[in-house]
Amino acid sequence: MAVPLIQQARIAAYILGQKLRGNRRYPLVLMLEPLFRCNLACAGCGKIDYEDSILNKRLSVDECLAAVDECGAPVVSIPGGEPLLHKEIDQIVAGIVARKKFVYLCTNALLLEKKLDLFKPSPYLTFSVHLDGLEEQHDRAVSQKGVFQRAVSAIRAAKARGFRVSANCTLFDHMTAQEAADFFDFAVHDLGVEGVTVSPGYAYERAPDQQHFLNRNKTKELFRGIFRLGKGHKWRFNQSSLFLDYLAGNQQYHCTPWGNPTRNIFGWQRPCYLLAEGYARSFQELMEETEWERYGTGNYEKCADCMVHCGYEATAVDDTIARPWKALKVALFGPETEKPMVPDIALDRQRPAEFVFEGLVKRLSETEARSGTRDRAA
Repeated sequence: MAVPLIQQARIAAYILGQKLRGNRRYPLVLMLEPLFRCNLACAGCGKIDYEDSILNKRLSVDECLAAVDECGAPVVSIPGGEPLLHKEIDQIVAGIVARKKFVYLCTNALLLEKKLDLFKPSPYLTFSVHLDGLEEQHDRAVSQKGVFQRAVSAIRAAKARGFRVSANCTLFDHMTAQEAADFFDFAVHDLGVEGVTVSPGYAYERAPDQQHFLNRNKTKELFRGIFRLGKGHKWRFNQSSLFLDYLAGNQQYHCTPWGNPTRNIFGWQRPCYLLAEGYARSFQELMEETEWERYGTGNYEKCADCMVHCGYEATAVDDTIARPWKALKVALFGPETEKPMVPDIALDRQRPAEFVFEGLVKRLSETEARSGTRDRAA
């Protein structure tokens, strides 16, 4: 089973508690981004194009654990950048595990074998290794040859040491359904990962390669093809059955951006991990003062083609709690691949994209520079 029963039970109890308290908006997964620096430069990534003064910044252990406590989500995902570049990542993970939160440490695995001694196997810790397909597809996605083999070696080493390991797979339009199916067979049945987190890539406006992102129609057709090929293959995914059903065009969901809030070196990112259009000083400010209705498919041009799990998994989980029989049917028989897809969200009323990132980063960089000057003077 991809997600342990204890994790499923804790999350279900957490959601029911939120609903009993009448909370409409609550987090499921904290996206804790302790640094932007990475040891790869993937063509489809828009997260690392910062000046060195920003790339050299880190959240401290205390800042990371304070964010975990402030947010209260039962699951913490640690993306980046590359988290294993953080010199105190072991202390960050240990502090989160001590709080009995479920940690997914996302890594490209280039440093994983070297760093394994820093961690202890735990049901609360999973290494989520970035693999975008088999060797040819993955090395092309990360713009460097040899990375796939090093990642596979690290996965085998981590599993041999008793660690939980999953694969995190982002699909672009150069991946065919058959290639994706072959990868899932390899990851689940050869590598033996606990599960696969799969999602279409998001078209970061600053990504060097803008040609290979999937639009919504291509995403649905691709996943229908994948699930058609996957009948009987017993793949394990880290996601709800209804999110997978959504990817195949069988559910009409609106984004739940507050379900996966992001804390990084600038603060609490608005509105989500994928879009940076402002920052809040606290989690409470993020939840209470963000204009959520301005974002999401149908509301904002930048969100038009997004079907990424950090936006829609929380929606699918909420639907699962409300209609467990529907989720069970998909879990037992798989997503529908032949019947007509459900109508998509209309885009005729979405507001145009606002390209505010450059100005935002400039202001934040200047603020950080002034703060650093004051600290050195003190």
